[in-house]
Formats: sequence, structure tokens, C-alpha cells
Amino acid sequence: MRNKITNFLLIFMLLALTACTTDQSPSATPEQEAKKDKYTTLAEEANKKDSLEKLELLPYAEEVEATLSSPKYKEFTANSTVLIKGKAKKYNSFKSDHVWIKVRSDKEGPNGREFSYYAPLKEGKFEQKIQLFNGKGNYSVKVSVPSDKAEDYYYDIASFDVENVNPEIKRDIAYTKNAFQYDLKLKNSINGYMERDGSFELEGDVADSSVEQLMVELKKESESTKIMIPVENGKFAQKIPLYYGAGVHEVQIMTPKEGSTDFFTDAAHLYVKNLSSESFEPVKYSSAYEEKGFKLETPEVGGEKADLSYKIKGSIDPKGEGASKTNVVFVQTEKDDQKAMYAIPVKNNEFDGEFFLRFGPGRYEVSLMAPDFTMTNGYMQYFEGVASFTIENTNMSDQRFTLPSRGIQSDAPEIKELAEQLTQNKKTDKEKALAVYEYVAKNVSYDVDKLNNRTFEFDDSALKTLDEKEGVCQDFAYLAIALLRASGMEAQMVTGFAGQNHAWVETKVDGRWLTMDPTWGSGYLQDNKFVPKFTMEYFDPKPAEFQKTHTKKEIEF
Repeated sequence: MRNKITNFLLIFMLLALTACTTDQSPSATPEQEAKKDKYTTLAEEANKKDSLEKLELLPYAEEVEATLSSPKYKEFTANSTVLIKGKAKKYNSFKSDHVWIKVRSDKEGPNGREFSYYAPLKEGKFEQKIQLFNGKGNYSVKVSVPSDKAEDYYYDIASFDVENVNPEIKRDIAYTKNAFQYDLKLKNSINGYMERDGSFELEGDVADSSVEQLMVELKKESESTKIMIPVENGKFAQKIPLYYGAGVHEVQIMTPKEGSTDFFTDAAHLYVKNLSSESFEPVKYSSAYEEKGFKLETPEVGGEKADLSYKIKGSIDPKGEGASKTNVVFVQTEKDDQKAMYAIPVKNNEFDGEFFLRFGPGRYEVSLMAPDFTMTNGYMQYFEGVASFTIENTNMSDQRFTLPSRGIQSDAPEIKELAEQLTQNKKTDKEKALAVYEYVAKNVSYDVDKLNNRTFEFDDSALKTLDEKEGVCQDFAYLAIALLRASGMEAQMVTGFAGQNHAWVETKVDGRWLTMDPTWGSGYLQDNKFVPKFTMEYFDPKPAEFQKTHTKKEIEF
């Protein structure tokens, strides 16, 4: 009998203990109290001192039978965040499936003073933790549910004020309803407010398979630029440069407007504080960039500094317009109205090459261009710009007459080796020039078919001429200039008129420009056929005699 009474007492005591602790949290241990965040303690103490007034819902809440289980008070203190949780019984008539929560700070912060959340409604229930984004201070919050009559209309069901005791600036990513429509999500490491040095990684995914690209607009004060971000298999990742130096950059991420691929609408906002004072310029892309399937890996920004040369790298989507025929892309540099062209080979739809800043120190406008096969014909070659940017050359030397350029691969091993053989034991620059003139005029045949059929190619060059041993005037000039430059001599291409459009060569000898025309020095045309007959007549001719047959128009580098 005694055992039964003891068991009964134990059960009674357990039940009593359980009943006593149902509506309150167990006491924290001393260790837990020590670990508690000091701002949480500050908030709790402030709430104990204040006589908290119960939150009363606004009239529309009664119409839709809405209730809030959190927060419970009209005015209270918090540490950085507040949980908003509630439900609406009459949610079936709502014209939207999100609750709109508006947060307003009483002070202007680095990211403004307002923030909005769109909390999903699931079977009438909603839950959203809101961040008090400007740090320490007072905030007003409004909770609104959708109208039951019109889309994009909301009615307030609750309004409360909260004081944040935490001074740290934390911000969530501001997602709009468009983000939910496309199921856009950014990587967890990305916050609504971040501090970075020069750039940041934008990474995430889009569940909607119809989205092929996103648009990102980067803003700082009065400056802004737009960047297109490709989406592949629902994922995207790209480094975003913070172009405009030190300070807060606003980042707006946009998804395609429904039913359109050319227009974009706001989907998410975040802010990045750039800790670097260095500023850059955006790379500018034309519509052809996307149409032709280009992807530029280097440069990522414009305005970089370089010492005489710069590497450009990228790829071309095989499905891009004209991609299957594109075996070379072109770079044009311009400084003080002086222009130079460079050809970058394309192999397996990828290009990776170097171009030069040959006109001395200063700012260069650089254009990446693709062949335009729709316009090009036998008489003219056309190019279409796909991207442009600037480069600052820090090298003090002007090497416009000595560096490689389009069609003139003076740095190619084959060209350098041949140049060394030709000029070996030659004592003067004039002797070197003559050796080059003789080689080209004696070893390259004039291609009459190319002249008649106008079969000029985008990859015509010194190397191609050396390999095929035939060509027209520009090909003779390409090879001669490449050999001269590889020999350490200054040389340039002259274009003009000699019965028809023509090209020849000038090279610096003893402080003067020596003229040579290896094309005319190789032979002549008779009955539409090339007759090889070497002549010295067009090596360093007397200017008065040469000008009787040749009219000079332009210089090309």
C-alpha cells in the first residue's frame, strides 16, 4: 500500500511541475545568461521597464478574419530583427498570394530609409522575419494583405513601432513579386548590404527554364550601367565590378518581363559598399554581342592600366550568328585620331590574344569587332563592333612603326627566323631593307584570280603569304613589313592609287623613309596572267619618278 501511495505522489508532483511550466520558458543557466547577446539583454530590459500596450489590428483585419500571433505589442524594443506571423481565414478571395510588409526607418541610412517584404501566403498563413536595416533607431512597420477586388492593391491590417538597440547595419535582399514569379534566389552568402573590395560575386539560380539572361543595373549617385548575366541550366554566376570607386553601389537585379525577351522588370535589390577607391569604366556591349554569341572574359572592366600590351580573351557560342565562319576577330585601338588594327585567331570557338598600345602613353579607345559576313563582298571587308572599352597605357615609348599589327605578325617565330636569315651579315639598314625587298619580290607570285574574283579573306596576313607564296599587293606588303619589323626596323604600309587601289611599303633608313613596292618589283601582268620578272626599279625609287605612277593617300600601321 505504501508503494502505491509513493507512486501516486511522484506522478502528482510531475503533473504539478508540468502544469507550472507550460506557459513560461525554463530559467536560463548562468552560462546561458553570460553568452546572451548584449543587445538582446538591452532589448529585454527596455521591454520590462516599459508598459507595453497590446497591438490592436486595423478594421480590414476583421473583414478578412486576420490575426497576428507575432508581434503582440504596439510599441516595443528589439535586437535587430522582428518576427511577423499571422493568418487570414478569408484568404481565398485575395487577388495576390503575398502579404506586403513595409518597414520605414526614422533616419536616412546608406541604403535609404524604406524596405519592403513580400511574405508568401500559404493556405492563409504567413511568416516573415524582418531586418531593422539601418541599425540603431526607431522603425514603423505596416502589415498589409491583398485586396479581394483588384490586383496589386493592399489593405493595412496592422501597424506598430519598434526601437532597434543594435547599431550594426544589416539588410536583407529586397525581393519583389517578380522574383517569386520566376523563383529567383541568390546564394546564401549574398546579403542585402555587403562590404567588398572592388567587386563581388553574384550567384544564384532561377527555377523558370524560360529565363536565359538577367539584367543587372549598377548605380552610384548619378552614374549607372547595365550588365547582362547569362543563365545556363537555371544557374548564373558572374563577378560584378564596383565601377564607381569608394562608397555604396546599388545593385538592381531584373528578370525578363513576362512575354518579352527585350524588356526587364525589377526582381531584387541589394547594396554593396566598395572599400576600394579605384574606379573603372564599364565595358560597353552592342546588340551584336549577344546576336553573334560573344562572351568576353577579359577585360571585365574598362579603364585599366597596361604597359604597352594587353590580352583579350573570350569565346563565341557555336549557335551565334556567323560563328561557324568566324576564324578571326579584330581589335581596333584609337588614340588622338590614330588607329591600329589587330587580328586575334579564333580556334574551337575561343580567342585569346594580345594587342598593342603603340602610340605612346595615354588613354586608348578599344573596340572588339567581328567580321560582318552579310555586308562583306570581294571589294570591301566589313566589321561589326561587339564590345568597347578603354585602356590607359603607362609605357612612355611610341612604337607605332615597330610592333606587330593586323596581318603583320612580326613576332611570329617563322617570320623572326626568316628575317634573321635574310639580314645576317648585313651591315646597314638599307642592306637589310634590300634583302627583304628581294626575298618578297622574288618568292611571292601575284594572285591574278584573287584580284579578278576579289576573294580577299579576313585572315589574309604575312604568315599566310609566307605559307602560300602568292597574294595581291596588300599580301606582299604584309610580308615585307613583318620581315622589316622583325629585323628591328621601322616600317609602315602605304595605301593609295596606282592604276587601281594599291598598297606598298615605307621603311626608316638613315633617318628617312625609304619607299619600296615589292609587288611591282616582282613582275607584271600580261593577258591577265602574272609574268614573274624581278626588278630593282621599285626599291628606293626617285620620289618624282615614283609619284608619276603611285599616289599616296593613307598610312596604316
